[in-house]
Amino acid sequence: MTARTVDADFLALPRHALADAALTAAVQAGAGYADLRIHAITTETVQLRDGALETAVTDYEIGLAVRVIVDGTWGFASHAQLDTAAAADTARRAVRVATRLAALNAERIELAPEPVYRDVSWVSDYRIDPFAVPTQDKIEVLEDYSGRLLASEGIDHVSAWLNMAKEQTFYADTFGSTITQQRVRVLPRCDAVTVDPAAGSFETMSTLAPPMGRGWEAVVGNEVWDWAGELAELPTLLAEKAKAPSVIAGPKDLVIDPTNLWLTIHESIGHATEYDRAIGYEAAYAGTSFATPDKLGRLRYGSSVMNVTADRTVEHGLATVGFDDEGVRAQSWDLVRDGLFVGYQLDRVFAPRLGVGRSNGCSYADSAQHVPIQRMANVSLQPAPEDVSTEELIGRVSDGLYIVGDKSWSIDMQRYNFQFTGQRFFKITDGRLDGQVRDVAYQATTTDFWGALEAVGGPSTWRLGGAFNCGKAQPGQVAAVSHGCPSALFRGVNILNTREESGR
Repeated sequence: MTARTVDADFLALPRHALADAALTAAVQAGAGYADLRIHAITTETVQLRDGALETAVTDYEIGLAVRVIVDGTWGFASHAQLDTAAAADTARRAVRVATRLAALNAERIELAPEPVYRDVSWVSDYRIDPFAVPTQDKIEVLEDYSGRLLASEGIDHVSAWLNMAKEQTFYADTFGSTITQQRVRVLPRCDAVTVDPAAGSFETMSTLAPPMGRGWEAVVGNEVWDWAGELAELPTLLAEKAKAPSVIAGPKDLVIDPTNLWLTIHESIGHATEYDRAIGYEAAYAGTSFATPDKLGRLRYGSSVMNVTADRTVEHGLATVGFDDEGVRAQSWDLVRDGLFVGYQLDRVFAPRLGVGRSNGCSYADSAQHVPIQRMANVSLQPAPEDVSTEELIGRVSDGLYIVGDKSWSIDMQRYNFQFTGQRFFKITDGRLDGQVRDVAYQATTTDFWGALEAVGGPSTWRLGGAFNCGKAQPGQVAAVSHGCPSALFRGVNILNTREESGR
């Protein structure tokens, strides 16, 4: 298959002329460093309720942004107009911002070094551009998926939706790098609801297809995801859940499926190992972190089978790029090795503060209107080297639960005390699945939970999950990020009965 290239309409923009105008004006106005970023993002949302169209919206946004450093202080400005006069004026405004902020700056900005990348490009790995598919075709696929569920006995309502995004960026800096990139992502999902009018209650269940750095091929057919199998199975699973007994609270052994565990990784490891949170620089949306720099290389994050990497290169990852928004080439590195906390996520500013020689490429801005900030890589729990199956992990449990699918969660502002629920909870009795239970949440502290990790599944159980909507900063920014993990066995985790906890 021929490798994809950046779309012709984006390549036709006067990218280099805009960069020359902005960077020259910034240096002439007194900047010691400057970078220009052209950022275009196209998004589309299609949503159906009970097979009827509710929403079909396409948005397109483009603009340019200039960052500068003047005597150790950041300045930033952006503009929606893509011409050289606007680019130069935006650069001068950024210099004026830096000059006015200098009196408030308590710490001089220094950037970690990075090789120069001249005239390079990168495109994510997808087969069919979802924006080349007519909206009517997307509606028809969601109508089909909704119809299959609604035709099943006991399914009272179905919501089906599809979110898609295409990001295109051009980056240039005064070091000499010029980088053009394009990436695509999709999020397809169906939610089914069964209602019990007599009891005045309802239960829900969703498809488990994760958001992916793929194209239309992940939405239609069964090439990437087994839509036929899941849509056929879901009504039976939901009916069983509606009749299932409520869980008995107390410590239990858990086998957690990747479709649930990815979110626990995101909240208790991904956010906790962002260096800006760990030093208290960032606290918006998700708080700071218990994993402070004095614990680096010393903290026992989890058991010896716990190995967690941050990775900007993993295939089809939502946070996968060729280069970050500071011109740093994508990398993979360790956050936790053999249970020991060994690494942070860094950008070019925070790497020198930690005493690290190079950024690991964690800078990102969600639009031209926003300044790049340190953002999460694809943070993933690694599988066992031998191919241990999920069934083998379940076979080690005499009395416990197998947890599938994500739902709600809660974690404190230090990323330490938490509880998570899920979609499907199967009782394990003597190493076998023994029907579903309801009203389950698992509760722990981060280090106790990961310390209870006894075994991880092998490569065949490893799967990427993730989210389109990780929020951070003020003004708020949204980023997409994936988290891979195998099935995993935890011993003696506290289980709450959510119905009892709510006083019902």
